[in-house]
Amino acid sequence: MTCTNSQHAVLGVSIRPPFPAGMHTAYFALGCFWGAEKVFWQLPGVHSTAVGYAGGDSENPTYAQICNGDTDHAETVLVVFDPAAVEFDALLRVFWESHDPTQGMRQGNDIGRQYRSAVFAAPAQFRMAAQSKADYQVQLTRAGFGKITTEILLGKKFYYAEPEHQQYLAKNPDGYCGLGGTGVAFV
Repeated sequence: MTCTNSQHAVLGVSIRPPFPAGMHTAYFALGCFWGAEKVFWQLPGVHSTAVGYAGGDSENPTYAQICNGDTDHAETVLVVFDPAAVEFDALLRVFWESHDPTQGMRQGNDIGRQYRSAVFAAPAQFRMAAQSKADYQVQLTRAGFGKITTEILLGKKFYYAEPEHQQYLAKNPDGYCGLGGTGVAFV
């Protein structure tokens, strides 16, 4: 299924390429994508965001298929950013601090492989993402948390979620968000 609504409900820009020259993209899975998208669209330097599915093998998955566990995709946020205004490492910091990357196939009450933690990195981002995982593991271990289960994978195809999921918490301010960080700062 393709997203037919291409305008960001909060930022007023396109959620689909082509994006303005100089913009970079990043893909993060950190549990339910509704709250995760909101975390990123609020950051200075972020041009656009969208929610979708990545990490699985099924083409054009639907939300129902994701929820049934039929696709192996994770709920994922596309972040389009201006690297002159916000660097990838700053996005990684927000990623790590916004969820609990030690929970495996869940975030809070959301349980299932679709809620796993992952960074779907471009080749230029892969090493930085992997290093940030190692660095944050040190901080989490000191704080008494277990092993990070986050997957750091080279680019997987991103499929846009249905229009009703795009900027969901802006359209539904009382909507559910199960995201919660560990309280451990990424230093």
